[in-house]
Amino acid sequence: MNKPMQLGELGKREFNRELMTLVVPIALQNLISATVISVDVIMLGVISQSAMAAVSLAGQITFVLTLFYMGMSAGASILTAQYWGKKDTPAIQRILSIACMFSFCISILFFMTSLFVPVALMRLFTTDPELIQYGSRFLQFNSFSYLVMGLSQMYLSVIRSMENAKIGAWISSLCLILNILFNALCIFVLFPSQPELAIAAVALATVLARFIELACCIIHSLTKGSIRFRLPVWDRIEGNLLKDFLQYTLPVQGNYIVWGGALTATAAIIGHVNSDMVAANSIASVVKNLAIVLCGGIAAGGSVLVGKYLGQGDMDKAKYAGNLMCKYAFIFGVVAGCTILVTKPLVYSLVNLNPIAQSYLDGMLYISAYYCVAKSFNATTIAGIFPAGGDSKFGLWCDTVVMWFVILPLSYLCAFVWQVSPIFLYLVISLDEVLKLPIAFMRYRQLKWLNNLTRNFA
Repeated sequence: MNKPMQLGELGKREFNRELMTLVVPIALQNLISATVISVDVIMLGVISQSAMAAVSLAGQITFVLTLFYMGMSAGASILTAQYWGKKDTPAIQRILSIACMFSFCISILFFMTSLFVPVALMRLFTTDPELIQYGSRFLQFNSFSYLVMGLSQMYLSVIRSMENAKIGAWISSLCLILNILFNALCIFVLFPSQPELAIAAVALATVLARFIELACCIIHSLTKGSIRFRLPVWDRIEGNLLKDFLQYTLPVQGNYIVWGGALTATAAIIGHVNSDMVAANSIASVVKNLAIVLCGGIAAGGSVLVGKYLGQGDMDKAKYAGNLMCKYAFIFGVVAGCTILVTKPLVYSLVNLNPIAQSYLDGMLYISAYYCVAKSFNATTIAGIFPAGGDSKFGLWCDTVVMWFVILPLSYLCAFVWQVSPIFLYLVISLDEVLKLPIAFMRYRQLKWLNNLTRNFA
């Protein structure tokens, strides 16, 4: 009877302290990562609406690649957090090598496709010739950033799971500042009235910033890091870790692909409605992603701690941490929604949209505010707590059913058969998180995520 009481009094204070040391830098890193992706779109909006919309659609390719990185980094983080709880650094070194190997292979595939067939990729999202021309130009130049993104993302995710999230925030901050400075130089100084050249220059600015990001990761690993960029060493231990990596990564990877593929499909549906809705959705997506960065910090930071406690074999502490994370998820979801509503006037003052697109954006932001509450809880459970304890398959089937058998068919019918208003179509597209919330809550109560995944290699 005394143990839960003691855990409640002392454990909460200890957990909150550990969580905050992770959440703040992780949220900052998420904010910066979202801003790096969004800054090209926002700054090109100064030149023209078409340039902004084209780069937003071209960014869907980077988004899909990022989904692969997210899946692989999630798999690496699951194992890293638990082996960190066990204080097995050599195993973590091997996990990083495996994750880097897979991420680089995927990066090469996306690099080749974006470099040589950008027009075909853009035609998946729009039939507008101007958007295809601008977007293809951006894809070709931006493709070189894919060669290094995966390596830096794997390294930062692994050291974050070792409770060293601050360095990731510092490196990402540097990358963002450089990207903004390079963009400003290209847009306002070099090519202020030449959209096509500005788009190419902005893409190259992003490439340069990504190469600098990887250089910072390498320098940190060689000077202050406890793990290094190394090729995999194939032996029995590596084989076992590879088996575990694939076992827990593939379902998460599948989940991200299913979820992200559905989002990309909805972007394609929106792209075939009209260019005004594309422009409004571009801005609404940026605002929504920036608003929920703290929610992502709770999910990522909490999952590291839950994994660590599970790796230590402390199931009571892991369960208690999960309960606190769920409470915080709802609180931060409400805060995110209120943030969107409060910042609406600021958003309107920063973008240059025509009256129709402006009216679409107004409705989209209201819908996004309510969306954030459900999104926060689902991110914390489905993408945080569940994978941390090895329950990585749930998200895959949940998103498959909700996104591909409910949301996408309804969105297609609304857009092309019933031809509903753009705002109602956006409401339908945004129903996915609301539908998943009660399912995720019931799954959480079943406690199938309380598992120690580590092996003894001694």
